[in-house]
Amino acid sequence: MVTLKHLAEQLNVSVSTVSKALHDSDEISPDTIERVKALAKFLNYKPNRLAVSLKSSKTNTIGVVIPNILNHFFAKALFAIEKEATKQGYNIITCVSNEMREKEINSLQLLSNGSVDGFIMSIAEETQVLKKVDHINAILKQNIPIVLFDRVSEDIDCDKVIIDDFGAAYEATKHLLSEGRKHITLISSIDELSVGKLRVEGYYKAISEDKKYKEKPNVITISRDESIEERIENLLNTDKKIDAIIAIDNTSGVVALQKALKLNIDVPKNLSIIGFSDENVLKFTDPKLSTVSQHTLDIGKASVEMLIHKLNDKSLSQNTTKTIKTNLILRGTTK
Repeated sequence: MVTLKHLAEQLNVSVSTVSKALHDSDEISPDTIERVKALAKFLNYKPNRLAVSLKSSKTNTIGVVIPNILNHFFAKALFAIEKEATKQGYNIITCVSNEMREKEINSLQLLSNGSVDGFIMSIAEETQVLKKVDHINAILKQNIPIVLFDRVSEDIDCDKVIIDDFGAAYEATKHLLSEGRKHITLISSIDELSVGKLRVEGYYKAISEDKKYKEKPNVITISRDESIEERIENLLNTDKKIDAIIAIDNTSGVVALQKALKLNIDVPKNLSIIGFSDENVLKFTDPKLSTVSQHTLDIGKASVEMLIHKLNDKSLSQNTTKTIKTNLILRGTTK
C-alpha cells in the first residue's frame, strides 16, 4: 500500500510537506502541490481512513440499527438516511436487529468501539415488549449520541424523530365517523409497540368524543403466530355489522381490502378502509387504498440532520423530539 512516506521519498521532500500539499495548504507552493498530487494519482494513493479518524477522533460514519429490512417503512427510512448522510459527508454502517434485543445489543457493542460517531436507530420489538433499554442508555453514557426514530422509549433520554401516531389514528377515525359509520373496527399486529399503542389511543379518543356513536370500540389484535389473512377473512365473515376498518400496521389495510372484495363486499359503499400502508402497495390495489402518509423520507432526513447537529456541537446537552406531521390521503376505499 502506498503511504505518505513512499510519496515523500520519491519526491525528496518531507512527509509533512506531502500531507500539507494533499490538503492544499497555503504553506506549500503551487508547483509542489501539483507534483505531489500528480504522483499520488499515478500511484493510486489512498489515505488511511483509520489513521485519519484516530487523529481527528471522528470517523464521519453513522451506525444505523433497524428492526426489519424487509419492512418497507424501514427500508425506505434507511434509503433516506443513507442519502442525507452522503450529502453531509458521512458514511453509514447498517445493522439489522430482526426485532431481537440480543442482536440489537450486539450491534451497538460492535460499532461503539470507535467505528462510528453516533447512532440512528429504531428499537426492536423484543426490546419494547421487555421494556429493557439499559443497553441503549449505556451507549449514551459513553457520550456517543443516539437519535431514535419511529419506535422510541420514554426511558431513553436522547434526540428522537417521530410522527404524531396518536393524531394520525385520531384523524383517520374522525373521518370514518364523519362518513356516518356505525361499527368501526381497528386492526393491529403491532399492539406491543409504542407506535401501535399510541394509534389505538387515538382511535379510542375519537370514538369517545362522538356522542352519536353507540357501539363500543372494537380493537382486533393479531399476534405474530396468527395468519393475518385468515383472521381478517374470518372477522369479515362473522361480523357483518362492520362498516369501517382502520388498519394501523402496514399490511392489514391491504389484506382487509383484498378479503372484502373476495367476499363481494362493496368498498366503499358498505365498508370504508383506511390503512397505514406506504405508497409501495397502492399500485396493487383496486380501488386505491386510503392511507395515512407517514412521510418516511422526511423521518430519515431529519434523523441524520439531528444527529450531525449534535455531533458538530458537543455543548448541546438538551435533547429534542421532532414530530413529523402525517397526512390522511383519501382515495377509493373511503367516501
